[in-house]
Amino acid sequence: MKTPVEKQPLAKPSPKKQAVRKAKKGKTIRQVAAIPFRRGEDGSLEVMLVTSRQTRRFILPKGWPMPGKSGRKAATIEAMEEAGVVGKTLKEPAGSYSYWKRLARTFARVDVTVYLLAVTGELANWPEARSRQRAWLKPEDAATLIDEPELSTLLRTLTLPAAL
Repeated sequence: MKTPVEKQPLAKPSPKKQAVRKAKKGKTIRQVAAIPFRRGEDGSLEVMLVTSRQTRRFILPKGWPMPGKSGRKAATIEAMEEAGVVGKTLKEPAGSYSYWKRLARTFARVDVTVYLLAVTGELANWPEARSRQRAWLKPEDAATLIDEPELSTLLRTLTLPAAL
């Protein structure tokens, strides 16, 4: 007599796979990003950009929303993994921008919610240190290196809350 085969619960697809599925259906997908910032020696505002792994363009540390974590927390984790920075991420988003992400066979529109991260420390070693470079820049200089027009504008007009 044969015993019934027990079905194993299917593993939930990764956030990236879920996003690709949404994109294939023509839906806009979402990401979160951090703008790591600090005050320079002269007191001026500096922001950190990192290079992308494939094209080596300068970008913000960003990634997919994480199940069970707020957008703010996910942005904090992405900043540590991609840029090797730790600090306090502000509760309210600093803004948002959209871009077209290249996928295997198509492009997808991505809406990115951006959070400010007050950097309190830089790690000497971090998960993506071998595949990325990081740079501290004045916001207006960072804006000239960014390809996404909406993000460039966000950096050019960046203001910190009065409490900082």
